[in-house]
Amino acid sequence: MPVDHYENFPVASILLPRRLRPAVEAIYAFARSADDLADEGDATPEQRLAALAAYEAALDRIERGEPGHDALFERLAGVVAQYQLPLQPMRDLLSAFKQDVVVSRYASYDALLDYCARSANPVGLLMLTLYQQADDENVRDSDAICTALQLINFLQDVAIDLHKERIYLPLEDLNRYAISPAALGHVDARPRWRSMMKFEVERTRALMLSGAPLALRLRGRIGFELRLVVQGGLAILDAIEAVEYDVFRRRPQLVRRDWLRIFWRALRMKSQLKARAKAVQGRVRISQETQ
Repeated sequence: MPVDHYENFPVASILLPRRLRPAVEAIYAFARSADDLADEGDATPEQRLAALAAYEAALDRIERGEPGHDALFERLAGVVAQYQLPLQPMRDLLSAFKQDVVVSRYASYDALLDYCARSANPVGLLMLTLYQQADDENVRDSDAICTALQLINFLQDVAIDLHKERIYLPLEDLNRYAISPAALGHVDARPRWRSMMKFEVERTRALMLSGAPLALRLRGRIGFELRLVVQGGLAILDAIEAVEYDVFRRRPQLVRRDWLRIFWRALRMKSQLKARAKAVQGRVRISQETQ
């Protein structure tokens, strides 16, 4: 699997069991190629939507058990049959990619969460299904982690997305902090920008931590893989804070020394979550006593 993988696909590490690699690669190829249809090249919006509709039709043929697929969907059909994978998460991904073609702004946080529920969360559901761990509690926490990862990517790539004439920040938040979309990246918006980004980072960190117990419940390789994913996401939030939220002049990203810290934090994640829970309980108790 290529290193420059689909940004919302937390796989391709040496921790992935060999038996699951063909299945993951087939799902990845579907997601990566569909995402490229929506974003890459010089196609018109109408051509992009038509190409994604053809992918939807291919999923329908898989559901009906019809033959005659090209190589990509032939592999995918085999994986769907072998692991009894639901097709709805794949349809949800296509829905999000189609939305990327026609939508470049999000009025509210809820609207952005709805997009993430289709652009990111399906990946977690498919992975849990492959590992036969897709119960309600696990899916709930996986959704929180996947949505947080998507939001982290948006916060990290504000400048890149703005260059593509896209804004993946809730317009209601920009309005609350008196930031015009046209003023993003301008010097006179920076004090207000830092205040807003501090709020966005803290909210996203809380969402990630709310799903983090999943990484402790899942045993074996998938559990440790997920610990690294969670800690990697949290480390990027730390990096955004370290540059004082100025993601325009310097894109926060992880370097080699960061991964040593991430690995160590993944090993100690259970005790860290316990300490956080205790701290939260203490703040709640103090709040209750002062009321």
